[in-house]
Amino acid sequence: MDTTLDSLTGARLVEDMTLRERENAQRVEQVLPVLRANAERADRDAQFQMENLAAIRESGLLGLIVPERYGGLGGTLRDLCAATFAMGTACPSTALAYFFHCTSASRGLLPLEAIEAGLYAPEEAPIVRAFAEKLLRKMGERRLWLANFASESGKTEGANVTIATEAAPVPGGWRLNGVKSFGCATGVADEYLVTAKLAGSTDVNGLALFFVPRDAPGVSPRAPWQPIGMRATATDGIVLRDVFVPADEALTIPGAFARATQMSRGTWVGNQVAIVAVYLGVAQACYDYAMRALLDFKFQDTGRSIATSPMHQELIGQMTVDLETGYLWLRRQLLLETSDPPLKPKAEVAKQWRMCKGQVCEAAFRVALGAFKAGGTSGTTNSGAVARALRDLSMGLVQAFPAERGRLEVARMIVEGAGYQGLAVKS
Repeated sequence: MDTTLDSLTGARLVEDMTLRERENAQRVEQVLPVLRANAERADRDAQFQMENLAAIRESGLLGLIVPERYGGLGGTLRDLCAATFAMGTACPSTALAYFFHCTSASRGLLPLEAIEAGLYAPEEAPIVRAFAEKLLRKMGERRLWLANFASESGKTEGANVTIATEAAPVPGGWRLNGVKSFGCATGVADEYLVTAKLAGSTDVNGLALFFVPRDAPGVSPRAPWQPIGMRATATDGIVLRDVFVPADEALTIPGAFARATQMSRGTWVGNQVAIVAVYLGVAQACYDYAMRALLDFKFQDTGRSIATSPMHQELIGQMTVDLETGYLWLRRQLLLETSDPPLKPKAEVAKQWRMCKGQVCEAAFRVALGAFKAGGTSGTTNSGAVARALRDLSMGLVQAFPAERGRLEVARMIVEGAGYQGLAVKS
């Protein structure tokens, strides 16, 4: 197994990998050829590639950040960022869907940390632990793909996601009704991890978690999603109509989920920085493609590379600055969220994240825009590498929250001392 840094795509982001991190990165490296081979077809057909899922499952990467005692690889946020970055260079849609699968792990890891921190009463802790360990074993030992469904179309001024899906108690369990507008791997994942509010609740303490099998009665896809980019993520959303969930497949202790989120370092439920790594990976691949093309293409009259022209060198310089800007922001955020002991208080890490997401995604988009200009009309085919990157990276401008919202919330934190909330309930 070649684990030298030069052989690992993820090491372009995480430059100081440990030997253990290199071993995990090598697993990622082994699936990249499959993802890369399917990328153009995935984009053209707007279809999730099941061959990609099979390769990822076989590699053990579905449990990348699951502790070894639950059958996972024991990776950390550094491993996840390196993985989503590397997959982003190969097939951005698969990378994004994989990221959302991995976010499910936080619903197991954070509650276990909260137990150790004493955030649950003695009678609550065993119930929370059972749910958390079940989730982690699904991802690790059983190698299940979990689609994480929290987002809905409704928004509030103070939160990015407003939960209206409702869970009502029935004999033996719960009955779910609602519509989830966003969540990768509709019809692909083995199970859906659904966030819903308990009937009658009016605040985040009413938020609860439910395991819903993909083919459970009452579950159906929402309207097909036809985005400009990231077209093969199977992000159709789901409709839940009187879906029964057994009591032991749910975490419904009031406030249990909300208390667990207190353990995250900076973002609402942790791991969010890894979504930005996807977009930076796309930008890196686009930059590499453009540079190869510009260096290989020659002027007919002089035989010199087109990259030597003043206009192209200006574009190359700007693309390089933009790419390095993305790296600087992302590496800083990753350091803040993984350093031990912490470098900054949680509120400061959260503020940095609100800036980081927009800065990285806008810088990544500018890389693709520069590559588009540098390629001239010959690079304007819709299926070309640069055009695909431009479309995929446009999604980062709005994914989760636009840069404008992040800057606004940072300003409020500075001026008013206000924080932000990631989730809310709709009464």
